Amino acid sequence: GSPLANGKLHLHSSVKRKLADEKGYVFDKRLRYNVRQNESNCRFRDIVVRKEEGFTHVLLSSQTTDNNALTPEIMKEVCRALGNAAADDSKLLLLSSVGTVFCSGLEPSYLIGRLSTDRRKESSRIAEAVRDFVLAFIHFKKPIVVAINGPALGLGASILPLCDVVWASERAWFQTPCAALHLTPSGCSSYTFPQILGVALANEMLFCGRKLTAQEACSRGLISQVFWPTTFNQEVMLRVKEMASCSAVVLEESKCLVRSILIPILEEVNEKECQMLKQLWCSTKGLEALFSYLQNKTHEK
Repeated sequence: GSPLANGKLHLHSSVKRKLADEKGYVFDKRLRYNVRQNESNCRFRDIVVRKEEGFTHVLLSSQTTDNNALTPEIMKEVCRALGNAAADDSKLLLLSSVGTVFCSGLEPSYLIGRLSTDRRKESSRIAEAVRDFVLAFIHFKKPIVVAINGPALGLGASILPLCDVVWASERAWFQTPCAALHLTPSGCSSYTFPQILGVALANEMLFCGRKLTAQEACSRGLISQVFWPTTFNQEVMLRVKEMASCSAVVLEESKCLVRSILIPILEEVNEKECQMLKQLWCSTKGLEALFSYLQNKTHEK
C-alpha cells in the first residue's frame, strides 16, 4: 500500500476484501457451529440434551406421551444420548426430567395400540428396545447421577439401581406395578431390588405394586438423599458440579471397580427378563390385562 502522511499504510481494496472475507469466514464458522449444535438438539424429539461444563445433562421431556412415559422411540433417543455422552469429554451424566413426573415407565396405551396390530412382530420389537435401553445403562462407563423430581414408576424406577447416585425430591415416590399390568419385572429389578431392598420388600414392590415414599426409598438404599422440593434443583446442581470437578479417570475407574463384577450378571438377567416380556406380550392374556389396567385407570379418574 501507499504511505500516508501519518506514517500508516493505505491498504488496497483487494487487501481490504481479503481481510473482510477472513473476518466473514470466522463468523461463518461460528454460525455453522451454532447451527450444528441446534441441529444436534433438534434430532431429539422427546428428550433434551445439554452439554454443561464437565458433564452431560439429559432430561426426559416427552412430546409424544404423557408423564414422560417410555416408548421404543424414546428409549432409542436415550440410548443415542448415552452413546454420545460416552464418547465426549464429559466426566459424568446427569439424568432428570421436565415436568412433575420423572418417568411413568412403559406406556400401556402404546403397547395396546402396537400389540393389537401385529402381536408377534411388535412384541419382539418392543422387547428388543427395552433390552437395548437397559444395556445402555449397564455398559455406560462414566458415573450416572439421577435427579428424581417426582413419581418414578415401572421401568422408570427399575433402572435406578443401574445408576450410580440417585437423589430425590420429597415429592418423589416409587412403584413397579408389574403384576397389575400382567408383566414380569424389567430393568434387572428381579435381581437388583432383592439385593438392595431385601427379598421381602422387593417382592412386595414387584408382586403387589407397593408404593415407596422418597424417605422410605432412602432408608432402604434405593436412593441416597432426599431434598426439599423448593431447593431440589439447586442442591442437585451444586453436587453434580462438585463431582464434575474431580478427575475423569478417577471417576471412571472407581465406577469400574464397583460395577465390573456385576456386568455379566446384569446382562444375563436383562436378557431373561426381556424374553419373558416378549412371551407375555405375545399372549392373548397379556393384551387383555393391559386393556383391563387402562379401564381401571379411567374409572379411577
